[in-house]
Amino acid sequence: KVRDPETGEEKWEPKGNSSEAPIVVAARKVGFSEKISLEYKRVLEVPFSSSRKMMLTVSDVSGRDILCSGGMPLQQGTKLFSVCKGAPNFILDFCTAQLGEDGSPKPMTDEDK
Repeated sequence: KVRDPETGEEKWEPKGNSSEAPIVVAARKVGFSEKISLEYKRVLEVPFSSSRKMMLTVSDVSGRDILCSGGMPLQQGTKLFSVCKGAPNFILDFCTAQLGEDGSPKPMTDEDK
């Protein structure tokens, strides 16, 4: 967050490229700190590809029971957490589950997509 010099109001200021900025702002709003890269060691990154229209990261979440303060619960024994970003229509084709309102996983149907 930064303070607007004209109004004195605190506001979210995105950092990163235009596809990354909304993700960073959303992550900060749910409780991830600015030091996320130090807190969650990245163990794999599959870079963005124009043919796949997405990128993927895998991070070590060993020993955690929630993803972050205000974040989703992790099943006991979860060691790795994958994040995929890119074109929603391409990503949704691969999705088989989603988080319910209570944070528990549930199947993702074609109608949900």
